[in-house]
Amino acid sequence: AKTNLERSENMSVVIVGGNECMVRQYKNLCKEYSCRAKVFTKMTAEMRNKIGTPDLMVLFTRTMSHKMMRCALSETKGQNTVVARSQSSSMSALKNILETYAV
Repeated sequence: AKTNLERSENMSVVIVGGNECMVRQYKNLCKEYSCRAKVFTKMTAEMRNKIGTPDLMVLFTRTMSHKMMRCALSETKGQNTVVARSQSSSMSALKNILETYAV
């Protein structure tokens, strides 16, 4: 079994939604928690193929369409992905989620 320390070494995080201008900050914050991050602020055709099998998926629900949410959730269905939803897409909201799942 992996310990929490080993798990967070290179935990993969997918962030769906959020603000386009904050993509770099989201990624940097994830890096502080030793996480690799992919950020999708817009619904794109290739989003479906690029989500992969993340350990944690963060959904910023206020800044995404229902279609985008359904797409993201259907991609990780049946996997061991932890889904964290947050209405706020602020840095502190992301930090709280990372504190909960990535430590």
